[in-house]
Amino acid sequence: MKSSFIVLAGLAGLLSLTPASAQLSTRRSTSKLPVELGTIHVEDMLTRPVILKILVDTPIYANATMDRATGSMAPGTLVKLVGFSDSAYRVRGRARHGDTSGWVRMADALSPDPNLLPNLKKMHARQMQVESLIAEHQIALGMTSEEVMASMGKPSRKTSKLSAAGKDEKFEYIVYERVPQFNTSFDAFGRPFQTVTYLKVETGSLSVNFKNSIVETIEETKGNPLGTGGVKIVPGPMIFNY
Repeated sequence: MKSSFIVLAGLAGLLSLTPASAQLSTRRSTSKLPVELGTIHVEDMLTRPVILKILVDTPIYANATMDRATGSMAPGTLVKLVGFSDSAYRVRGRARHGDTSGWVRMADALSPDPNLLPNLKKMHARQMQVESLIAEHQIALGMTSEEVMASMGKPSRKTSKLSAAGKDEKFEYIVYERVPQFNTSFDAFGRPFQTVTYLKVETGSLSVNFKNSIVETIEETKGNPLGTGGVKIVPGPMIFNY
């Protein structure tokens, strides 16, 4: 039986990060707010909200171009981060006229983390990579167990082991391919026509090994289910403290 083993070197260092206070989620966006061109929506990507503090009396704008103020917020107001552009935050919170959402200048809001913006950009870039893999039913080193199941479905077999070093898991998958079968039939006038049906044919199997819920190795146990393009790698879940 063919077996190839793929290891992500140095992943252990990535996994030694302290517990996340905010990180990206694989949940699809459920917000009804439209995403404006040139901005990034993060509200539904974060497992926990990011709270900003308004520093000065600041106007809140209807859009990212910030050409029309719809109200103002008082100093000390706490707001929830919804999205961002290069110069402004989109927030939800209580303005003087009531609860609202809109854009405020970055300089007018205190971030809980001085590296908030670059970290959010990195997290968003990773999310786009992962969503592309999921859309293609592919997996990569550095994905989470939740992301692997979103891409491949539930494993045919799952095992786990707990130790002082953490939790090891293994997902086993059987990989199938839909193979077309062409058949010739005849209509009521004796004219031939072709029909196609698809057979589900097993083409391989693989084991996905996790260390603390992050893909550490992928083992092809039968066939070549990963194809000839080589193993794909994404950064592990990016976290930051606030």
